[in-house]
Amino acid sequence: MTDTYILQLKAAAAHLAAHDPVLGTVIARSALPTMRPHHEYYRSLVQSIINQQLSTKAADSIERRFLELFGGSFPAPEAILAKSVDELRGAGLGRAKATYIRDLAAHVIDGKVRFDHLDGLSNEAISRELTDVKGIGAWTVHMFLMFCMGRLDVLPVGDLGIRGGIKKLYGLAETPSPQQVAEIAAQRHWHPYESVASWYIWQSLDNTPAV
Repeated sequence: MTDTYILQLKAAAAHLAAHDPVLGTVIARSALPTMRPHHEYYRSLVQSIINQQLSTKAADSIERRFLELFGGSFPAPEAILAKSVDELRGAGLGRAKATYIRDLAAHVIDGKVRFDHLDGLSNEAISRELTDVKGIGAWTVHMFLMFCMGRLDVLPVGDLGIRGGIKKLYGLAETPSPQQVAEIAAQRHWHPYESVASWYIWQSLDNTPAV
């Protein structure tokens, strides 16, 4: 994490604490967010597909077996497509996830997904490109934008942890809908640091996504 990014996180925390006293109490007792932007975009998306709906322990075990299929190294898209769905399933992947990983590899090879230009795209444009891949939905894109690309202005409105955390922090009678999450973020002036606000909400529940 660069010094510049650390300064951005500090500015984000100060902005949020100044505009949202409720969130400010969480910020005051927490460290800076642990988001670490990097450029292992392809690997991160493959790992995200593997990790879907699995415990950390189970995901680690399957990823280890997945790598063993390729001699212990992370495979290029061409190497993945050289394996059949059944061969990938031998590593513990379900049929759907094996299909999704192959679909991502195919998108990379045919240029439908290009990691070399993502940094210059808006969040919406990145979402359109990535969700064309089977198995990559809005939540996966949101986590990719936040924890891989380090984008600070992402609000994962559909995340159950965010919705539950907001209900608890703000004393709501019901779990807020995605639309209500967006409204609360606007009312409390989280923009342009919605990612950081989200991280602190997860932190208040002690269940920050391990991405």
